[in-house]
Amino acid sequence: MPRTSLNRADVDVRLAPLADVDARIAARFRRTATARQPVHTCYVPAGRVDAGTVRNWGDEALAALDEHAPSAADLAGIVDVSERRATEILPRVRAKLQRSPVEDLRIDFEDGYGAPGDEVEDADAERTAGVVAEWLRQGTAPGNFGLRVKSFDDPELRARSVRTLDVFLTELLARHGELPEGFLLTFPKVVDVRQVEAFVEVLELVERTLGLASGSLRFEIQVETTQSIVDAEGRLALPRFIGAGRDRISGLHFGTYDYTAGCGLTAAHQHLAHRACDFARHVMQVSAAGTGIFLSDGSTNVLPVGEAEQVRRGWRTHYGLVRRSLEHGFYQGWDLHPAQLVTRYAAVFAEFRESAEPEAARLAAYVSATGGAVLDEPATARALAASFVRALDNGATDAEEVARMTGISESELRELGRV
Repeated sequence: MPRTSLNRADVDVRLAPLADVDARIAARFRRTATARQPVHTCYVPAGRVDAGTVRNWGDEALAALDEHAPSAADLAGIVDVSERRATEILPRVRAKLQRSPVEDLRIDFEDGYGAPGDEVEDADAERTAGVVAEWLRQGTAPGNFGLRVKSFDDPELRARSVRTLDVFLTELLARHGELPEGFLLTFPKVVDVRQVEAFVEVLELVERTLGLASGSLRFEIQVETTQSIVDAEGRLALPRFIGAGRDRISGLHFGTYDYTAGCGLTAAHQHLAHRACDFARHVMQVSAAGTGIFLSDGSTNVLPVGEAEQVRRGWRTHYGLVRRSLEHGFYQGWDLHPAQLVTRYAAVFAEFRESAEPEAARLAAYVSATGGAVLDEPATARALAASFVRALDNGATDAEEVARMTGISESELRELGRV
């Protein structure tokens, strides 16, 4: 045994207080997301949601693709991608739009819906619950779906927000019998942690009243106010919001236009690539790190509609912003129009395929422990594997191609890529 100088009991006394630190970290961090993150969220005003909404979005996207970019050369001429890469991704984009065009959908009872009156909103809440129940019966529901309720920021709308949720869930449970998987709520315009606390208490009340399992109603916070980044006392607000969520918060979603307006930017400078937005996203990223909470970027209101050149401009803008979001670690974003699905999937697939070959080599070297030009840490290896898992899930690649590139089976890849 080597000789030592310190008394073990004295050392233990000094290290004992760290047990509380360990407990706090274990309670808040070191979590992994168990669900698959969608690549986007589509917002559709509640009054426009009907049985054909999901399929119509796919059909409209396919029609736009057929009209404006039917070939790889056409697509390459519009967005920043080589013709060779466009040849790889175009069939996959088309297949995605045919098979599962919408990965996540919010029935919007907030900004996109307005305030049509209690009678109309009650009817839309009840009707859209029936639409969702029918999607579930037919097996055509998106993998994720739910409501964006009205904000608690307006005293006159709080009770209306809760009533809409009550009407919708009461009808959905009556028709479907249980809370479906993938159901999420979006909680907008948060300005104070007490709003999050109140929303959690409302969800607890709904669960008890409707006989739902405790904690089954989960929600994402829209980060679209300056007060959701820095509170009135100069503290970062999001860590407190997350703590107040009591493990119910599934995501943080950035709101481009409310946030940039709140920062005092003029309309000409209200866009996702503004540095004010970068600051907010960095705060979101740091606040959510290690919590298993998904991050989603916001939207662009430059839509690919109208004359051919307007469509091309809308696609170029959207494609560039999606690629920028992916570069910054935001793997999800908002889509406001069906034609944006074309460049959403084109950007997601191109991003993966442009980096797949070198990342596959690094991953194969890590797994085989043979080394390589880059010596990766375990955390980086997990990130590499997670990139391939996302690509498998969203259609950018398939298990056979991944196994050929990496030498790793899909099950091994998913085990390594848990993040």
